[in-house]
Amino acid sequence: MTAPLPPSHQPPSEHVPNDAAAPSTPPNGDTPGGHATWPPAPPYAKGEEAAPDTAAEVRQGAAILLAVAVVGIALGLLWLWLAPRTPLVSDGRSVLLTESEAEHAVGADGVFVLLGLGFGALSALAVFLWHRRGGVAVVAGLALGGVLGSVLGWGTGTLLGPTHDVVARARAVGEGVPFDAPLELQAYGALLAWPIAAMLVHLALTALFGPRDPEPEWDLTPYGPPLPPHDGPRG
Repeated sequence: MTAPLPPSHQPPSEHVPNDAAAPSTPPNGDTPGGHATWPPAPPYAKGEEAAPDTAAEVRQGAAILLAVAVVGIALGLLWLWLAPRTPLVSDGRSVLLTESEAEHAVGADGVFVLLGLGFGALSALAVFLWHRRGGVAVVAGLALGGVLGSVLGWGTGTLLGPTHDVVARARAVGEGVPFDAPLELQAYGALLAWPIAAMLVHLALTALFGPRDPEPEWDLTPYGPPLPPHDGPRG
């Protein structure tokens, strides 16, 4: 058994620098006590893409608007080809319908509506396949392009169809000879068939097959490693 050494003969203790003794700051900028620094760093998911530039979105929307509107010419040509004709005849004093109870005008409006629904669905599918992420500018370009395409198709069909000068046409063909009435759109609400169908189909495609936002991965470094499972007191 040895006697305790006097203070002058005790071995010197190792000197610990102040920097080593101080607790280190977590890599995410939080203080050791768990208090976050300002401004806090938002959690980002791995592989998350940055939001597209606003100018780029506007250019994409404008391109979609022009492309969809130009397709309206095809709508007008199909309407001119498929729409039923309204026969007229002149008795020398006035121009009359050859069939007073015919519903050719209603049939022309129905054909335009059906074509508008079909073109709206196809344009929405094409836009979705080209730009799956969507966006406000893309949807606005699709809707406005559908309206302009309907107006352009309406103008194309009426312009290339039978002449609107019914009196001159009756004089040219002669008395008692039937001729086609000008192609007209009686219900102007048919112009909205294209944009409405495009919006509904694009919304359904985006909801079913659009990209999902990734879940954020939270950084739990300030809270330390997870504790081992506790089985309870042992007897």
